[in-house]
Amino acid sequence: MSAGDDILIEVKSLYIPGQSDPKAKRYVFAYTISITNRGKEPAKLLSRYWQITDGRNKVEEVRGEGVIGEQPRLLPGGNFTYSSGAVIKTPFGTMEGAYQFRTDDGRLFDVPIPLFALTMPGALH
Repeated sequence: MSAGDDILIEVKSLYIPGQSDPKAKRYVFAYTISITNRGKEPAKLLSRYWQITDGRNKVEEVRGEGVIGEQPRLLPGGNFTYSSGAVIKTPFGTMEGAYQFRTDDGRLFDVPIPLFALTMPGALH
């Protein structure tokens, strides 16, 4: 089992109507991500990569250090949960990506963030 298999990523997304403006093609979504270290050694989240795809298949890539300005170190059994957001030009889209982690002994590994939907209620039938 690789170190990446020891990290569990869970995602929930939510449409934010109060910040969205469909007439201006602005659809705002919040997402909450829970990261759990199920392994036997600590791991520090170093960076993130996102691929955000709108309903017209326009792709935006985002890369950066940490998440929400932090680089959390997860002890075995530890959990880190955060919320962030995305703005797209269609009432539905998807996000997916990866986090890069480092173990205390310096080993780097990537953990995929599973594909999840950004969907305005009623947008898909």
